[in-house]
Amino acid sequence: MSELTHFDEQGQAHMVDVSDKDITSRIATAKGRVIMQPDTLRQIMDGSAKKGDVLGIARLAGIMAAKKTPDLIPLCHPLPITKVAVDLLPVPNDNAVEIEATVKTTGQTGVEMEALTAVNVAALTVYDMVKAVDKTMIISDIRVTLKDGGKSGRLVAK
Repeated sequence: MSELTHFDEQGQAHMVDVSDKDITSRIATAKGRVIMQPDTLRQIMDGSAKKGDVLGIARLAGIMAAKKTPDLIPLCHPLPITKVAVDLLPVPNDNAVEIEATVKTTGQTGVEMEALTAVNVAALTVYDMVKAVDKTMIISDIRVTLKDGGKSGRLVAK
């Protein structure tokens, strides 16, 4: 396993110096889901949730969150993000909403944290918008499924 890069020799947290890294195209995709009661999903799908368009608002929240990641995660570098796509897909057989976020940049460090942040905030937004009818929702399975660019190369996971 590689050494932890966010700690110096004394064990103090620090921001990693990426100035010697090559500038490359980088992409990351993260996924997650919100599991809920069948009636909650029905309200989301038919547009009858009292707070409005749950999936549309969650999509915007995820996009905004990706752009704000360095404000939320202390050691993340601010990056010139070139694309953020957040998709939310109802899955009736699982009583869930699947969330996928893809973030792109051209820079010296990756965008995994931005993709993960987008998924988390989109999931939290879904929860917030329908919690009045379902307080038992579960946010789960949040993970990086694709990372490409940079020295460590390509990672594809399920």
